[in-house]
Amino acid sequence: MARSTKILFMTLAAVIVVYGLFVERSVSAAAAVPAPAVDESPTKGTETVVFAGGCFWGIQGVFEHVKGVKKATAGYSGGTLKNPSYEEVSSGATGHAESVEVVYDPSQVTFGQLLEVFFGVAHDPTEIDRQGPDEGTQYRSAIFFETPDQQRIAQAYVAQLMQARVFRDSIATQIVPYKAFYRAEDYHQDFLVHNQDYPYIVINDLPKIANLKKDFPTLYVKYP
Repeated sequence: MARSTKILFMTLAAVIVVYGLFVERSVSAAAAVPAPAVDESPTKGTETVVFAGGCFWGIQGVFEHVKGVKKATAGYSGGTLKNPSYEEVSSGATGHAESVEVVYDPSQVTFGQLLEVFFGVAHDPTEIDRQGPDEGTQYRSAIFFETPDQQRIAQAYVAQLMQARVFRDSIATQIVPYKAFYRAEDYHQDFLVHNQDYPYIVINDLPKIANLKKDFPTLYVKYP
């Protein structure tokens, strides 16, 4: 074997080992969160909530695999500019967070169960203005509630998690009223579904899907 070829194989092997350790660590990083002590009663119809927790590719991908979620849309929420573009939001100047609007059927999945997924596998709620490799206020953790019940349940669940000391650090998730949600550009929609070999998705987001399937088997669906 030529020396250059041998070096190439050794380099690739090292990359695979490091990558494997990284993914293994990511998969095992899911928090063992308890079921919510306060939740809504199953009802017919649909409800909507907006979650923010880092890059919206992963958040959308996770909730698209949750039973009872009828639609998950990537977009922007929490800022001041109307109809912002990805570039404007990425500048951090608009105040928006990359977000996902989740439309769900409470008769199949309760708001409390969505919170379990959000805090347990979708992101790290203790990081402030960042998530993994992404930094900035546009990657903050937030719940934009649309009803008083959602506010009450979210606040109760955060208090429950804090009291149980599920996380080593304090929860940084903002619980704020929904004001507006702006759909992101088409190329961001279902990005995880269409780009499963994309390195960012492989490293940061596919482990979340694996954790959802492992930790919430009764909520996991292969496809919505």
